[in-house]
Amino acid sequence: MFYYLFQLFQDSGLPGARLMNYITFRSGLAFVLALILAIFVGRRIINALQKMQIGEIVRNLDLEGQTKKTGTPTMGGIIIILSIVLPCLLVGNLGNIYMILMLVATLWLGTIGFLDDYRKIKYRNKDGLKGKYKIVGQVGIALIVAITMFLNPNMVIVENNEVINVDTNEVEQVIYGTDTVKSPQTTIPFVKNNNFNYSWFTGWMGEHAQTGGWIIFFLIVIFIVSATSNGANLNDGLDGMTAGLSAVCGVALAIMAYLGGNIIYSAYLNIMYIPESEELVVFMAAFIGALVGFLWYNAYPAQVFMGDTGSLTLGGIIAIFAILIHKELLLPILCALFYIEDLSVIIQVAYFKRTGGKRIFKMTPLHHHFQKPGNAGFQAMIQRPIQVIPESKIVTRFWIIGIILAVVTFVTLKIR
Repeated sequence: MFYYLFQLFQDSGLPGARLMNYITFRSGLAFVLALILAIFVGRRIINALQKMQIGEIVRNLDLEGQTKKTGTPTMGGIIIILSIVLPCLLVGNLGNIYMILMLVATLWLGTIGFLDDYRKIKYRNKDGLKGKYKIVGQVGIALIVAITMFLNPNMVIVENNEVINVDTNEVEQVIYGTDTVKSPQTTIPFVKNNNFNYSWFTGWMGEHAQTGGWIIFFLIVIFIVSATSNGANLNDGLDGMTAGLSAVCGVALAIMAYLGGNIIYSAYLNIMYIPESEELVVFMAAFIGALVGFLWYNAYPAQVFMGDTGSLTLGGIIAIFAILIHKELLLPILCALFYIEDLSVIIQVAYFKRTGGKRIFKMTPLHHHFQKPGNAGFQAMIQRPIQVIPESKIVTRFWIIGIILAVVTFVTLKIR
């Protein structure tokens, strides 16, 4: 709204009318608006949730401080979603396909999470929406994103080409062609020429190799959206954990989007240039602001939980954002903790069934493993740590690991 309003005054000589042309200004404004909304409107939403007695249902798993959380308002993801969407509507370019996709994805995933939380509250249990319906919803938005990237003429890349010095065999400069390319390419770490085309897998298809590459891309998108969304959902078990880790991922992805949407910085990092993708920085700034504001109430001891309304949405946003900037194969590093949470549950369940009741971890998802004492009657292979680690310390350590992973993700772009 403000974006288009300021456009009308650009030629009027009104001081500051051209500020909305700058991504950095609009991103900063989106961050501040999201932060203010999350803190001030969030308080009203929490009060409303308390009045409606929408509280968390907690199973007694014999974890430290667990029973005290019973009745804490949940579905706080509504705060996050509102604090993302409203600033984007106010200062975002709503004619930009990248912004449109992110807003659609946010509302779509938020609806899935809301239905899950609603069923838990209505039927007073922890089952919620059946897993197959969540997967169908995640696959649905993944296909919408992938098909749009395939069909929309504005979603293209400009390939980076290296100019090599024949004497030193070193890269003298990175240049970009004048032609845009629609291709299922992505960035991969630790490789000198880090543009990877999925059609490499389908080279045996001859003239149909590119089509085959897009099909593989579709499958990759489905897997990444589902894995990241569910990973964030599993990670959401301790106060402030998922909000903090998602904010760290958001900062890293915002920087990548800014660099990839600027041809000068793209050349410095020797990565593909993605025209018009810089608008995503505005969205991610609102995302980060909303999470920082939400942490005002969600930090230990939490006054509100995000519920699946928030956690499913956050993981999906991170995945889709990375896909849109062609950095989805960097997520196994950046979001390693989310995927480890996924794997810990898969490994635990498989081992439990195979051995008739034995465990690898004391408890899963993995963060709960650190809340259980070792050598206390658990049939678990991994008993350490013996002593219970306080919840706030577990969260802080996970945040630190998340920051380290974000730094490593950037480092991989230059180590080739």
